[in-house]
This record gives sequence, C-alpha cells and structure tokens, in this order.
Amino acid sequence: MPTAILSVHDKSGLLEFAAGLRGLGWNLLASGGTARLLLDNGCPVTEVAAYTGSPEILGGRVKTLHPAIHGGLLARSTPEDRAEFQGLGWDYIDLVAVNLYPFQQTVAEPGVTLERAVENIDIGGVTLIRAAAKNFERVTLVCDPGDYAGVLAELRSGSVTPEARRRLAVKGFELTSHYDAAIHSYLAKAAAPSEAAAAAEVITVYPVQHLRYGENPHQAADLFSYAPDSGPLGGDVLQGKELSYNNLLDLDAAWRAALSFVRPTVCIVKHLSPCGIASADALVDAYTAAFASDTRSAYGGVIATNVPFDAGTARALGDLFVECIAAPSFTPEARAALAGRKNCRLVAIRDMRIEPDFEWRSITRGLLRQSVDRGDPKGTEWRVVSRRAPTEAEWTALRFAWRACQHVKSNAIVLARGEATVGIGGGQPNRVDCVRIAAERAGDKARGSVMASDAFFPFPDSVELAAQVGVTAVVHPGGSVRDAESVAAADAAGLALVATGVRHFRH
Repeated sequence: MPTAILSVHDKSGLLEFAAGLRGLGWNLLASGGTARLLLDNGCPVTEVAAYTGSPEILGGRVKTLHPAIHGGLLARSTPEDRAEFQGLGWDYIDLVAVNLYPFQQTVAEPGVTLERAVENIDIGGVTLIRAAAKNFERVTLVCDPGDYAGVLAELRSGSVTPEARRRLAVKGFELTSHYDAAIHSYLAKAAAPSEAAAAAEVITVYPVQHLRYGENPHQAADLFSYAPDSGPLGGDVLQGKELSYNNLLDLDAAWRAALSFVRPTVCIVKHLSPCGIASADALVDAYTAAFASDTRSAYGGVIATNVPFDAGTARALGDLFVECIAAPSFTPEARAALAGRKNCRLVAIRDMRIEPDFEWRSITRGLLRQSVDRGDPKGTEWRVVSRRAPTEAEWTALRFAWRACQHVKSNAIVLARGEATVGIGGGQPNRVDCVRIAAERAGDKARGSVMASDAFFPFPDSVELAAQVGVTAVVHPGGSVRDAESVAAADAAGLALVATGVRHFRH
C-alpha cells in the first residue's frame, strides 16, 4: 500500500486531495495542524509523531525532521536500500504534499518584527520538498495545491508519469530557491542593514508571460514580476489584446507619473515620453487639459490615471486612438463605454504603491541599482533667487511643472499653466533645444506659462529663450558656476526664478 505524507500551511483543497488518496488505497501520514484537520473531518491518518515514535518538540519547530520520514523519501528502488530500510521497520514514502510558512507575506507586513519573521522561516517543509524533489524518480512532490487535481487524475489512471514527477520536482526546487532568496534578502537588509551592501544580491523574479516580441519583431521578450502570480505591473488586464513590450514600458512611465500627484491626474505617454500631464478636480477635466498639451503626439499613446477611470473621461476620448489605459479601477459605466475599443487594453492596478524602493537597469555584463526618485527629499527648501518673487498663481504652476518634469527624459523642460502641461521637451543632448521643442509644442500657450528644468542651466541661453516665448517664472535646481548669469537674464526679462537645490535627471 503506497504512503503519502501531508504537511501544509495552506490547507486549501487538502481535504479533497486526502480523500482522493484514501479512495485509491493510500496510507496517510500528517503532522501537527494538518493531521488535526484531517481527523476532525473523518479522514483516517497517522500522525507523524506516532509513526516515528518521536514527539513534536520545541513548540512545533521540529515535526517531520526524522530518519523515518526522510529515509522513506530518499530511499531508492534498489535491493540494498529496500533491505536496509525494511530492517529498520520503516516504510517507503511515495508522495509528499507540502507547502511553506508564508515568509514573504509576513515580512511584507508593516512593522513586522525580526522575531516574527524568523519564526516564519520554514525548515521542515523545505527539507521535505528537497528530499522528495531529489528522489523524483520514485517520489511525487506536490508543493502547490493547484496541482492536487492533476496528480489525482494521473494516479486514477495508474500512476504519476516520470515526466510529471520531474516537472513537479523542478517546481519544488524553484519554490525553495525563491524562498531562500527572500530570507537572504530580508536578513541582509532588514535585520543587518549595515551588512547589506557587502552581501551578494539575489534577485528573485517570477514569470508572468512570454511576450509576442520585444521592442522590434525580431527581438524575443518575456515579462517577469517580483511577486508570484502577479499580472502586468501588479494589475489585471480587463480588456484588449496581449500587452506588448513597448506597451509595458509606456504604461510604467505613465503610471509612475500619475501616482506622483495627489489630485485627480491624467498622464499621456508616447514612446516613453510624457506628452501631456494635468491635474483637476474632475478627471475628465484633467484628461482634456493633458490631451490639449500635445494633441498630435497623444495619438496611439497610453494613458494612466491616479483615480478610478469614469464614463465621462471615457466619452471625452472621442475618436482618439489609445493603446492602453491604466487606472486603479474602471467604473462599470466606463467599462461599457470603452467596450467597443477592442484593441484598447484596460489595466486595473489596485495596489497604488510604487514598489520596491529600488529599480534595476541592465548594462553590458552587469546591472545598475538605484533607489526610486520619489520627488524632493524631505527638508528641501526652494529659494527665490531673482528680484521678483512668483505670484500665487505662478507658485501653483511651478510646483506642478516641477513634479511633472521629474518624469520627462533628460534634458527635461516642462512648460505649464495652472496644473497642466502646455509644452514638453526632453531627451535632447542640450537643454536649449529642449526649451525650443517645448515652446514649439506650446505655441501661443507658452505666453504666460511657467517653466521647469530638471537640472541647472549651464548658460543663460535657456532662460533668455524662455523669456522670448513669454514664460513668466522658472524653477530649476541651481548650482551652476554660471548661476549668476541665469539670474541676471531672469531679472532683465522680469522673470521670477526659483532654485530647488535638487536635481531630477531621468536618463
């Protein structure tokens, strides 16, 4: 009679699986709470402690760590192993159903203590997985409740195939490798932050989907997530065809920009560059203003909002071709209004946190890691460096333009009126060209606007050009050896000039 051992933290589907095994004539062993659940529900099972003759000890820290258990898993189908094991009076174990303490979920909770984190490091479960996976030629490992039905189906057909046992073993080693990486990362960074820099970095990612292609059709591409069972950007695709590599990059840029504002905000991105950002009391007004910033570039772009996407905003899209829309949610009326746009992907991203706190970029034979730019650091003080101070309306526009500028590729220039961009220029090798591009896109709306620059002005020419097109106030980090020349240019034109002391390059 074959024997299975069951030791699970996540007990979903367990009763049905155990009943299925019993119906096929299997003996069941189980530990602790798993055994109690089965017995309470009338499923015959032998507790591990009774089978091994060794009680659970140390408050449950040791349950399944015993030669009778691990020998039963690791014993091979050889005459020598069988003779040795029979002499000890123990049985072979043919199947393991096991899953682990939720370490990753525990350490993700706010304020979790080191003591609680450590108690959620699974030892016995990981050891069961590794033993069963190592001996996959004989033993079936089930470490995911989602595999219960498939394993039972194979057993009812005769036996679990060698190919399936190997696949399940690979899944087990994948689980333990990710689990160990999460523990390593937590202990290196949270428990001993002073040693984190010296610790080898382990990046754990989970496959989400194989993409149709990368930036171009001849490039292969895949999407991975930091969390298991996660959708694109941690969200759910509600409508439309599969997201592309370029869609995902654009959505990420638009989503990050939208979330950096508090009031209802719309960000429109095309080719990884914002072409319109606006905030307003009503989302539809924010969209109208963001679209007006650059109506030509908005065609074929992606849109992100920091509040639920409503029907009024959906109708305001008119006949504009939109690749994707990301929002915390979509109202039923908005879903209905957008249903006819079969090629427009809708992505609901309910978790509005930008996590983790760092970002990676690949370079030749290596990776770069940096903390996420979340805006001006605490304690940043803006200084008026011109003779004229901004008016109240200019202050509002400057603060908005400064925040928007952080999401434009360097060299970044943003022209804004109120809480809406009217012209954006970025990604050029020199700042004057970016001012020129922003002014050209703004047209007549440049007159009376304010300007934000992500880095200081190395020469006064950008300020002089801004004055020529009608800009009335400017914000930049300051810090150039020629700052005095830019201040003089602002004073000569009657502009207000503000220095923040903070740079926001985005390469």
